[in-house]
Amino acid sequence: MKRIFFVEDDLSLINGLTFAIQKQGYEVTVARTSLEAETLWLDGKYHLVILDVSLPDGSGFDLCRKIRQTSKVPIMFLTAADEETDIIMGLDIGADDYITKPFKLAIFLSRVHALLRRGSDFDQSCKELSSNGITLHLMKGEGYKNGEPLDLTSNEYRLLCMFMENPDVVLSSEQILSSLWDCNENYIDNKTLTVYIRRLRMKIEDEPGEPKKIVTVRGMGYKWNTMGGRR
Repeated sequence: MKRIFFVEDDLSLINGLTFAIQKQGYEVTVARTSLEAETLWLDGKYHLVILDVSLPDGSGFDLCRKIRQTSKVPIMFLTAADEETDIIMGLDIGADDYITKPFKLAIFLSRVHALLRRGSDFDQSCKELSSNGITLHLMKGEGYKNGEPLDLTSNEYRLLCMFMENPDVVLSSEQILSSLWDCNENYIDNKTLTVYIRRLRMKIEDEPGEPKKIVTVRGMGYKWNTMGGRR
């Protein structure tokens, strides 16, 4: 059974969403404070984390950062913090999805299913991809640059995998977004993709300001440039 870790302090929301999630066949563990969340995180193994930003004793952003230090588990923010800066920050520190309140239950559950499904896809993969000094061991969910481990979030990993599976092929923003996300929302757009591309370049490029591996093809999209990135 898939286990979901839900960090939220609103009791009415907890009761409603816990009931809806459990009806989908998932197990839910709830924490209402940052301190409780940190304790439960260390004690359990989860397939998805759902975080509120504002908690009585801390921030969901801080929890996200701590989780990303040790895990690539999919993370979704579910919060009233709907400023663009909050959304970009959430994605930039490693979240895979960001839903603002109020929201439609059907869309929320669809996003939960999608994140859990993508996590399973990685677990079942048995490929290894290697080019430009980058190697991905997909079965293990690990990435390396010149033999050194890369600290990648699950969406960064998926994005890098998509590029490396399509060497020297220009991928449009629409192709990339439709592959990474299953539902179209206002914040899932080219600005969001730009955040992911920039963050990924910071981790894999020798000179992120002058990228040679993931290159921008003006007016068309991006491509994994095996010739320019070859060392």
